[in-house]
Amino acid sequence: MNKILLVGRLVNDPELKIISDEKVMARFILAVERNYKEANGDRKADFIPVAVWGKRAHVIKEYLSKGNLLTISGRLRTSTYMDEAGIKKYKYEVIAEDFKLSDFTPKKEA
Repeated sequence: MNKILLVGRLVNDPELKIISDEKVMARFILAVERNYKEANGDRKADFIPVAVWGKRAHVIKEYLSKGNLLTISGRLRTSTYMDEAGIKKYKYEVIAEDFKLSDFTPKKEA
């Protein structure tokens, strides 16, 4: 079973990418605090890349911006590629299948 549940804040505004007339995706980074504190009392965070496809991508792009708290459920997708030096690299990304706006405040108009 490949299932992930994350609660975190958007590090950046979501970027919408149109693949074709029928495919659209949004990407963003989610900062998720760890469950424990460091010796000095600080909490570290993991910065997790997230992709959302289809109509949900439009909703994410339209209503969310940097700093919003978001709960997502989805799955982990891994892929590999060769860099310019011929070294095998790994890429990890969460594919969000469902989400909940945890502290919704509308985007500020520019």
